[in-house]
Amino acid sequence: MSEPLTIRKLIERITSGDIRIPAFQRDFVWDSDQVAFLLDSIYKGFPIGTIILWKTDNRLSTEKNLDRFKLPEPQKDYPVNYVLDGQQRITSLFSVFQTDLSPNNDPWIDIYFDMLAEENIQESLFLPIEEDMVDKDRHFPVNVLFDTVRYREATENLEVEFVRAIDKLQEKFKEYLIPNEIFESDNRNNVAIVFERINRAGTELDMFQLLSAWSWSDDFDLTEKFADLQDEIIEHGFDDLCNNRDLQLRICSGIIKGETTPSKILELQGEDIRNEFDSIRKGIIGAIDFLIRELNVKNYKLLPFPGTLVPLSVFFATDRPEGSTYTDIQKDTIITWFWRTTFTRRFSAGVNEKQAVDIQEMKKLKDNEHYKFKYPSGEIKIDFKTSNFSVSNANSKALILLLSSLNPFSFFSGARIDLDNVLQKVNKNEFHHIFPKKHLESLGIGKKETNVLANICFLTRGDNNKIKDKAPSEYVEEITSNKAEEYLRRALIPQDLSSLNYTSFLDERSTLLNRKALDLMEIN
Repeated sequence: MSEPLTIRKLIERITSGDIRIPAFQRDFVWDSDQVAFLLDSIYKGFPIGTIILWKTDNRLSTEKNLDRFKLPEPQKDYPVNYVLDGQQRITSLFSVFQTDLSPNNDPWIDIYFDMLAEENIQESLFLPIEEDMVDKDRHFPVNVLFDTVRYREATENLEVEFVRAIDKLQEKFKEYLIPNEIFESDNRNNVAIVFERINRAGTELDMFQLLSAWSWSDDFDLTEKFADLQDEIIEHGFDDLCNNRDLQLRICSGIIKGETTPSKILELQGEDIRNEFDSIRKGIIGAIDFLIRELNVKNYKLLPFPGTLVPLSVFFATDRPEGSTYTDIQKDTIITWFWRTTFTRRFSAGVNEKQAVDIQEMKKLKDNEHYKFKYPSGEIKIDFKTSNFSVSNANSKALILLLSSLNPFSFFSGARIDLDNVLQKVNKNEFHHIFPKKHLESLGIGKKETNVLANICFLTRGDNNKIKDKAPSEYVEEITSNKAEEYLRRALIPQDLSSLNYTSFLDERSTLLNRKALDLMEIN
């Protein structure tokens, strides 16, 4: 075991160009809630795992940025250290605390320490909060902890007891030690084996870059083939899938090998891909078309769990010139499977094993429409009452798709929602609070409690402007009386909205949302 790293030392080594990201690493995939949870673990002194670095004198020909940051060239001519394990943790800490590098314009939600929250071993004291929802009297920005000037500015107007708590917070982060191990080798096959074993738990890997970097095929230009496929994917409106080539490679492995583990991907040969590439292309395009046409998933950003594409592409993969068709029975089965994978968060963890199971089920369904498909369990693992709404997280995408399945109207005026337009944008401005933020703020209800899934609906901008900060008991009276019941029903909003307090409303709306989710999953 090498000497443990402080967070500051880790940041310094990244900024100096010493610690780097190899091209075969997957992209940064943690959402803001996971980053906040990591910070909470550090604050409470919990172990966050060991970082494994590969020390080598031989630089790779291709490397990755650290998410939003372009890494500088090493400042000294000595071995570099590539991250084999711990990239998500390293990237999270660097993104939160670094002050030297300028990020690109990709979205990032800052993390805040909740000064008013009670100490709790289970609940996180750290929250990702959009800038317009920050309460400066309650939320302290953790990104100033290692910046002396900004830290002094952020604490100068706080009450004494808060300053003491924040000083304690800063001390914990400055003193926290991260264990790390160094793997030294210039044998790339050994590195590949280590990398595969480290990541055997089922996370999504950027094996495309690993195979390309290892020159796994001399007679097949994988990069060129995928470049041609990207153009077709863009034509079908899934532009952002083009940035996830490792997922596309997992689809290749799913179609050819029936599994998506790193070891199976490493077994792929150029000839395998070349012989099956047309079938793979039809599988991906067929899956995209099905998502758009049958499930209102209008673009890749709206797909709650990208891993869903793997079994779905297997179903549509074919060598027939006209592509793969499906019957009404097969369509209904796939739709039910999609909703079950979504609401059970099936592909949020243990992805490889679950994909292998679903791949075999899809193959059997493809061969026999009457096959008794083995669905995932029917347990809903999305808490509509407490989960935070942000168009970038999977739970919120699931809610959006659930509501869109009802062909919703704007419940205030009855204006039909232009789903094609709204779902293409996937913009937070297209979704609004049923109990307005300003109204709840006047009742002393915090922003975290306000911005939950159960309080979100489709609402036109015009209707939102009319409602403004009015209580439901006030604005419901303005809805056309003979249509109010229908509009509320289509939006899964309780019929007695006008008489409910916020707590009762959340209970009733969560029940309606859960009931609809069960209906979509074909759970009686």
